[in-house]
Amino acid sequence: MKIGVDARVLMDKYYSGVSEYAANLLKALLLLDPDNEYKLFYNSFKNLNQQFQSWNRPNSQVVASRVPNKIFNYLGQKIFSYPKIDKKLGGVDIFWSPHFNFTSLEKNTKKIITVHDLSFLRYPEFFSIRKNIWHRALRVKKIIREADRVIAVSENTKNDIVELVGVAPEKVKVIYSGNNALKDVLDKKDLTAAEKNIFNQAAKEFLAKKNLKGRLILYLGTIEPRKNISGLITAYNALRDKDKLSGHNKFSDLKLVLAGADGWKNKQIYTEWKKSPYQADIIFLGYISQKEKEILYSSATVFVYPSYYEGFGFPPLEAMTYGLPVICSNISSLPEVVAGAALMINPFESQEIAEALEIILSDTNLRESFIQKGYERAKIFTWKKTAEEYLKIFRELNDQQ
Repeated sequence: MKIGVDARVLMDKYYSGVSEYAANLLKALLLLDPDNEYKLFYNSFKNLNQQFQSWNRPNSQVVASRVPNKIFNYLGQKIFSYPKIDKKLGGVDIFWSPHFNFTSLEKNTKKIITVHDLSFLRYPEFFSIRKNIWHRALRVKKIIREADRVIAVSENTKNDIVELVGVAPEKVKVIYSGNNALKDVLDKKDLTAAEKNIFNQAAKEFLAKKNLKGRLILYLGTIEPRKNISGLITAYNALRDKDKLSGHNKFSDLKLVLAGADGWKNKQIYTEWKKSPYQADIIFLGYISQKEKEILYSSATVFVYPSYYEGFGFPPLEAMTYGLPVICSNISSLPEVVAGAALMINPFESQEIAEALEIILSDTNLRESFIQKGYERAKIFTWKKTAEEYLKIFRELNDQQ
């Protein structure tokens, strides 16, 4: 069986979100499936051969097109439905797209699309005008409807596909994502004493450089309205105000650490930050490296993820893997993912977030209970399981040829 893969998501210099999903899943597939042939396609005017070199393996081959992306997308979507990507790959039985993109294929090629979330359809107000125009130009609903099989990363995403796009439920298969942090944490357990000292020293230097002293409330994700960071800042202010008024000063050492790259429409978030009487203790780190992410997960006291909407939600699982108690929203896909292993809150009620923080920081037994539950829950999600489910879909579709 020849399986084409839209590898354009792997053109990012740094992987996160969908690119990290595609990279981890592909690694698992290529390891699990030595019999089938995988052909990875990317398009870039720049020569990215060196970046893609590691994907040329005994059972996989990278094929590149050097047409500038704007021209490629315009030709493919607006004029000729050309070039046919599967033809450029020398013909494939199945073509899998890990994300939405401008794609033209021969009619007899079976198409699979992975849908991570439909937040832009559910909550268009959370996105910039430019981003909403881009989603309309992609004709996302058409891409989903024309696929032979749709893979959703959660039941919540499947329900959105059925409701918002009108796809028959039987056409959509739920395959949960793996846990990005699981391998990193397991690898760390085998470190020598010298290697552990190097990591601890790097952590000490990073925390000192960023002025991250005391206990840390950690959020990790894009800085954008959908993530409800304004609500988290409001909750943090309320927790500190209550502590100050009580005269106990139990939480005076707490810092709120917001790690992640800027998204869109986040002006109000920074306005809320500047208005806070605890502005100096609310720290925006911007984009962080993998190593810095590991340091933060290893050093924080509690992880908070009060998002309004998630297709899956990797960060809570990652935090659990590192032994952090997690507070997260009780809506969209998050209850599926954490399944009682986190303290869940209504993200529309900032007071609930504040109360959850106070409880988890004050009750040692409850904290330890969530840490243990989190450990066990995080182990369930592996990329090997995800790859096995994808292989079943590939074989089913191929048998229908």
